[in-house]
Amino acid sequence: MASARDIRRRIKSVKNIQQITKAMKMVAAARLRRAQERASASRPYTEKIQEVLANVVANARDVVHPLLAVRDVNRVGYLVVGADKGLAGAYTSNLMKEAVPQIYGRDNAYIIAVGRKPRDYFRRRHYNIMGEYTGFSEKPTYDHAVELAADVARRFAAGELDEVHLIYTKFFSPINQKPTTIKLLPIDCDSHQPSQTEYIFEPSAPDVLSQLLPKYLETLIYGALLQSAASELGARMTAMGSATDNAQELISKLILNYNKVRQATITREISEIVGGAEALK
Repeated sequence: MASARDIRRRIKSVKNIQQITKAMKMVAAARLRRAQERASASRPYTEKIQEVLANVVANARDVVHPLLAVRDVNRVGYLVVGADKGLAGAYTSNLMKEAVPQIYGRDNAYIIAVGRKPRDYFRRRHYNIMGEYTGFSEKPTYDHAVELAADVARRFAAGELDEVHLIYTKFFSPINQKPTTIKLLPIDCDSHQPSQTEYIFEPSAPDVLSQLLPKYLETLIYGALLQSAASELGARMTAMGSATDNAQELISKLILNYNKVRQATITREISEIVGGAEALK
């Protein structure tokens, strides 16, 4: 049985860990609130640009653009958006459960990893990593989306990739996030139904489309970055909350055990005193 001193040291250690997990929970909660606001604010713009894109394509069926090119699929790219840090519960493992079945065993699959966790996961297992971006998983900006969109668009237009899929985690609540896969390139305009709104294009529908398609790609990636950031922070807040509660439960058990050891020690000492007194009679 551990001594009272050992138990006291462990209680102190667990209390220190509890302070850290509690602080991390509070930080994640504060950042999550801002991340949710940004994700919600971007959604109407994304929906509107999808609607406009569908209307432009409906009026420019014969337009030719590199991002619309459909060809035989020989090389498939996967833009996997994950976390830079750990301590977020099952966030990263759930993302990998979504990504790995689509990639495993395929020699023609290439990965562009966003975040240190997915990068390290695929690197350790010797997957084909075509590109990597790290350092902004919790606080993505539109510039990051522009950089990613330019990279995948360049690779697709150059024929390095014939198809690109985006894998990210969709945020519903701090305890509910769902890994999701969407087809990024070639852009499938038929998936968005055009509205009945009539548009007048100046100078022409093809010219508008050439400007709209890259912007649509950037917006889609930016929305995925914001959704992933909110999911990561929500998962971390939940995980740190559970860790804090578990630490408190462990502390209670250790205190109870400490009291038992202390009581046993006192009882033993009293017995030794009584035994000594009896021996002197």
